[in-house]
Order: sequence, then C-alpha cells, then structure tokens
Amino acid sequence: MRSTLRLLANVKPRYLEPFAPTGLTGLTTHPSPRPTLIYLYTTTLQKLSRFPESSAYRQSVEALTRHRLEIVESQKPPGFEQWLERVKKTVGAEPERFAQLQRSDGTFAYVGSQEANGMDDPRGQEWDGEGAAIMPQGPARTPQEAAELEKIIEESSSTAAKTDADYYKTEMTWENEPALEAQQVSQIEQKIGAGLIEEVIQVAEAELKLTDELYKAKVWEELEEKPVPGQWSYFERGN
Repeated sequence: MRSTLRLLANVKPRYLEPFAPTGLTGLTTHPSPRPTLIYLYTTTLQKLSRFPESSAYRQSVEALTRHRLEIVESQKPPGFEQWLERVKKTVGAEPERFAQLQRSDGTFAYVGSQEANGMDDPRGQEWDGEGAAIMPQGPARTPQEAAELEKIIEESSSTAAKTDADYYKTEMTWENEPALEAQQVSQIEQKIGAGLIEEVIQVAEAELKLTDELYKAKVWEELEEKPVPGQWSYFERGN
C-alpha cells in the first residue's frame, strides 16, 4: 500500500523523483538510499564487532543487519560497474587524498548527498542541516565525531604543500552512485518487509545510535543487582 502511494505521488515512471512525497506525512523520497543504507549497515556491523560474541544483542542485530545489507547490495543500479570504474580511477589518481577516508574493508567512509549537477560535495549539508559534512547522508554525528571527520578532510587538503597548491584549492567532488530504478527500490522494500526504504533508513540510523549507547552501558555484563525470584513471573504465559 505504501509503495503504491509513493509511486502515485511521483511523475517519473522509471526512477523515483528525489525529495518528492512518499505518501507518508513528513517523509520525502531519499535521493540515494542504497549507498546510505550500505554505509549505515557496514558501520553498525563494525561497531557490533566490539561487543562480545556471546552478547545476545550483537547476535540478533548482527544477523538482521547482515541480511538486510545483502538485500541492498544485491540491487545494483544501471551503470553501476561503469561508475565504479570511474571512482577507482579517481581514487587511483589521488590516493593520498582519499587514503584517510578509506575503511578497513576497502570501502570509503564518504557518502555524499545528491546535488543538482549530479556530483557530491564533501562539505554539503548534514542530515540535520547543521555544519559541514564528509558523510551528509549518514546519521547526525556527535561533536567529537564531527571534529574528527573535519580533521580528516583538512589533513587531506593539507597535501597541497607537497604538490601543486593551485590544484588542491579546487572543490573536491565525488560522483554520485547511479540511482536505483523504482522497481529495484520496490524489490528491496518487499524483501526487507519494513515499509518504505526511507523508513528502513530511519530504523538503521536509530540502530546505529543505539549500538553506541548499549556499548557504553556494557549491556553484556551481569546486572549489579540480581532480580529477586519471581520478579518477572507475571510476564509469563498463564497456564
């Protein structure tokens, strides 16, 4: 039903129009849901790896996150391979500039927002519209995370002292990943079964934040105060 409302709200038959109504109040069509979800899911998995393997939270969320990540990655937009080759050439031409943005798994932490010219600006708007960002489509960051990312891009730009300063004064752009077709978005939504892909993104953002909070709380440790016998018995199914 929700997918039908979204399609009726758009005028383009093959692609969903970015920021167009989805049919849900206050929720507009996300411009690039695939790279956003991949970033959110891979980051969540990395943070979950800090939890003990015996942690029930890690086991359940890790399994669900991997499952959803596989679904999202399986849908590659038209022109994806050609785009990937161009990105590899961009990185290969300036490896020193992108080295600090590269993750341990070989992917890049940078996920850009879609601009009118089809390019991504590493200093575009954040999710909450505040400050500069290297990952505009990721979740809102803490002040410490924002400072660390700002330092990364500043250090990347500082290589100008070693080479041609005029070259590094230009805006660093990153080509957007091609957009998914409307049918591909629909397939992801059907396989995940949790509403529109924009809703799935909201859940992924919340889970990522929750993972940080639960890690700080060390939820895998034993309770300092043990529950008294029968404390939770009223939740059990009646005979």
